[in-house]
Amino acid sequence: MMGLKPVIPFEPISTEQIPDGPQWVAQVKWDGVRVLTYYDGDEVRLFNRKLNERTFHYPELANISEYCSARSVILDGEIIALKDGKPSFYEVMKRDGITNLSNVNAAKKKTLITYMIFDILFYNGQWVTSYHLVERQKMLSDIIKPMDYVQLVENFDDVEALYEVIKAQEMEGIIIKDLSSRYVINGKDQRWRKKKFYRDLIAVIGGVTLRGNIVNSLLLGLFGDDGRLWYIGHAGTGRLTQKDWYDLTEGIRPLIEPRMPFVNKPPRLKETIWLKPVITVKVKFAEWIDGHTLRQPSIQALVGVSAHECLLH
Repeated sequence: MMGLKPVIPFEPISTEQIPDGPQWVAQVKWDGVRVLTYYDGDEVRLFNRKLNERTFHYPELANISEYCSARSVILDGEIIALKDGKPSFYEVMKRDGITNLSNVNAAKKKTLITYMIFDILFYNGQWVTSYHLVERQKMLSDIIKPMDYVQLVENFDDVEALYEVIKAQEMEGIIIKDLSSRYVINGKDQRWRKKKFYRDLIAVIGGVTLRGNIVNSLLLGLFGDDGRLWYIGHAGTGRLTQKDWYDLTEGIRPLIEPRMPFVNKPPRLKETIWLKPVITVKVKFAEWIDGHTLRQPSIQALVGVSAHECLLH
């Protein structure tokens, strides 16, 4: 049995403000799966942030001596898969979501991954979490040998400039880190911050679900060129207040219909109330995933835009 017990990794807090000062550096927020690699000198095992094992999903990383010279180590990083030259969460989930491990070899050939390493917690028998980030990064550069499927995450001193590049590339965002920060296991504080870049659109509400007789989730759609409504995702989080949800609950009463308005079937059908698609909302989201559904949609506001202006491009 492996001698290193899996831990919950350090997390950044969300921010809109970019901090000032020479101690701050930025890194690309790679849109993938957070995975820590544990090597006790004998055995290599991989675990995600929820402590679920991923050793068998990513066999490329099992032979650690190919890319790391440490005698024992815990590495922290993000496993990504590219689509059209950019990280795609949808693509990496083709590997991470495998339930039948006999499919791993076929998936390995089809979906190439890269392990983007950005931190080290344990090195040659010693915990190094109390070292400053700048010192931990020096350790990484000494022991990691970059190759096709393993890379070290780069620091950028000009935080604003990196964020502008991320926006232009429509990638997920940036992580801003204090170079003097220690690594806090199962921690989350302002020494690491994430600033996400999202896109937005106006969508139509085609259905809702309730909790305690109040609307708590919206099924969203956009109209195709043929005038039919296509389901693009559901959202229950965002900026609506309790009063907004209450007013929306009252406002949908005359719009309730027995038949589903969407052409394609949403995954959530049970206890859904279907609506005549006229109410529109502004939605922030991370990216489109294949099949025209939104990832991480959140409701920003109810808007007065005509439903038929909400088009699927």
